[in-house]
Amino acid sequence: MAKTSTGRIEVPEAKEAMDRFKMEVADEIGVPLSKDGYNGNLTSYENGSVGGYMVKKMIEAQEKEMSNRR
Repeated sequence: MAKTSTGRIEVPEAKEAMDRFKMEVADEIGVPLSKDGYNGNLTSYENGSVGGYMVKKMIEAQEKEMSNRR
């Protein structure tokens, strides 16, 4: 999934999957993300924790995939 330095998703088909993933992660860690996209009521910490946990899960999935290729 390629992203530009502005954070824009370059593969349009990936947007829906990333949105679903973000909501799943938010549910897992208890951050109440709004389904309509407005999350101005959340703290920077809450928003950052969602993104950070998404990255952690993506790295774990990649590491698992790489270890299965051996």
